[in-house]
Amino acid sequence: MKEMNERNEMEEQKTAVVTGASRGIGLAVCRTLLEQGMKVYGFGREFFTELSDCPAFVPIACDLTQIRKVTDAVRQIRKETRISLLVNNAGTGYFGPHEELNPDKIHEMTTVNLEIPMTLTQLFLRDLKAQRGTIINISSVTALQANTHGCAYGATKAGLTSFSRSLFEEVRKYGVKVAVLHPDMTATDFYRHASFRESEEEDARLLPREVADAVAWILSMREGMNITEMTIRPQRHIINRTTKKKEGESYGTT
Repeated sequence: MKEMNERNEMEEQKTAVVTGASRGIGLAVCRTLLEQGMKVYGFGREFFTELSDCPAFVPIACDLTQIRKVTDAVRQIRKETRISLLVNNAGTGYFGPHEELNPDKIHEMTTVNLEIPMTLTQLFLRDLKAQRGTIINISSVTALQANTHGCAYGATKAGLTSFSRSLFEEVRKYGVKVAVLHPDMTATDFYRHASFRESEEEDARLLPREVADAVAWILSMREGMNITEMTIRPQRHIINRTTKKKEGESYGTT
């Protein structure tokens, strides 16, 4: 009887996959989901967080630009469980005049910011249909505007937003929810190599946990209701200028 109860509890426990889970917004989202009693598979380059000791958290050290390793990891997850939530959070950005970008940087942004979310969605979609699950894509406020010195990055995020809108129309009849978030500048290390970063003023920046709270709010919606898009912005717009970045350095990865 005890074994049966434990098995039933495991079957009832919802499971999520989160990319970019080792820091920033992704780490905050993982904390929130674990607090809600979910099991979380987190994709990240490396893990040095307290979550590594949490039995409900499964770290997956993986470079998302290596698509074969990503698909192998997904295959293993699907052998173990069916997921009910996919949070595509990982992102990378290189900024500056477009002529100064090289093909490798453009390829990396396109892969991490757009190709990986579309690929993971495709690989997990049958399970998400079976679970009447949820897909949450973390885009950017840059998806909604023109981006001087960031046109390639903004284009990848605009692509993710467009994908989210179309995907919802495709899968809504199966009970799958799709939401896309557009956070503004957030206090993470995304800008660690940049010539600017988020403001230190509380009303001019977002905190990772606030984006995670938005994820939790979307998940709290009743069956039959879906928040498809949300833009999250601080009250004021302030950018702190720093020393000019060295040529070839990125703005970091969320």
